[in-house]
Amino acid sequence: MTAAQFNQQLLDFLQQSPTAFHAVANMKVQLEEAGFQILDEASAWQLQADKGYLVTRNDSALIAFCTGRSNLQEGLRISGAHTDSPCLKLKPDPVIEKNGYVQLGVEVYGGALYAPWFDRDLSLAGRVNFQNRSGELKSTLIDIEKPIAVVPSLAIHLFRDVHNGRSLNPQKELLPVLQLAQDKEHFDFERFLLALIRKQAGNGNATEILAHELFFYDTQPPALIGMKEDFIASARLDNLLSCFVACQGLIRSKGKHASLLVCNDHEEVGSASTSGAQGPFLKSVLARLAANLSTETDALERISSLSTFLSLDNAHGVHPNYVEKHDDMHRPVLNGGPVIKLNANQRYASNSESVALFKSICNKVRVPFQAFAMRNDMACGSTIGPITATGTGITTVDVGVATFAMHSIRELAGSKDAFALLKVVKSYFDR
Repeated sequence: MTAAQFNQQLLDFLQQSPTAFHAVANMKVQLEEAGFQILDEASAWQLQADKGYLVTRNDSALIAFCTGRSNLQEGLRISGAHTDSPCLKLKPDPVIEKNGYVQLGVEVYGGALYAPWFDRDLSLAGRVNFQNRSGELKSTLIDIEKPIAVVPSLAIHLFRDVHNGRSLNPQKELLPVLQLAQDKEHFDFERFLLALIRKQAGNGNATEILAHELFFYDTQPPALIGMKEDFIASARLDNLLSCFVACQGLIRSKGKHASLLVCNDHEEVGSASTSGAQGPFLKSVLARLAANLSTETDALERISSLSTFLSLDNAHGVHPNYVEKHDDMHRPVLNGGPVIKLNANQRYASNSESVALFKSICNKVRVPFQAFAMRNDMACGSTIGPITATGTGITTVDVGVATFAMHSIRELAGSKDAFALLKVVKSYFDR
């Protein structure tokens, strides 16, 4: 497979995954097609050696693993990423009708950049829970796909000081406009949803909308851009690019060694949820793996001590217009290879042992690598890496591809970096 072929698959995945729910559904399809067997958390597991399995939680987090041929005696090669991205999430009772327009109330999910959300063609996707004629509780994923809303900017003629230190009020200024208000009929959002799931999801016997988790997204498709197509431009590169790379790395590995992929939800809001990295999802799967494939009473502790975790999350590439925002000696460039992320205060979990391991794999597959450390006078972000390392005791390294405009509605990465990282992840699983 060439880099161009891989990039097209990545673009297709990004286009088809407007929410964490859709990303997990799409990875599930990829894994099933590769022969992974679906497990149910509520059922007993009877695992076999040299087999592939997957399990999901909340429709928004996924763990897939290969049991390998060594009965976990060499530990697990684990790679992880997160499925969520900063965006505008619909409020429970969203409809606002005033001044002749219908708008929808939103909450800001995660640390989103506000300004790029203006003047975009927005659609809506996510999960809807409903009741059918038999009284059963059901859920379905929806994606309207077509642009149905916009957050229009205020004309500069009405806001002459717009360039002078403007701060945006997300409660007031980020409300998408849906349509003109009708004099004789109020917009019924639940009726709209009901009609949509009856038509789109084939749930003709749905009778009542009970709840929803819906997110606005930009309908502009992902693309390769630049004079020489040096860049990938897309929403949700942070962190669906890493999810896709890790998933494909697991699928394309030989499966000789026990290996595992974990894609957690809610990283952008702290990871404290049943499906987040602070939750018990990974630890419970590791415990069940140990119980199924080993008879030793301390199997989980022994497996954890022998395992390693490759935490994948995008890194900050040095912006040519803002080079002063980077440490002089740590300025990763797009298409310069995977970025190893380090922080003395453990905002990243990398240490000399895990960094040495990662560099050795890069050298083996002839992929260049870079390093990122935050300036001392700026706050450092974090990842699922330190959370997972703390909860499991597994040696961890934080890496990712260099990116511009992280947390924007449209981010930018190098068109060579994802494929380069895939080579490293595959080799990591195979080593």
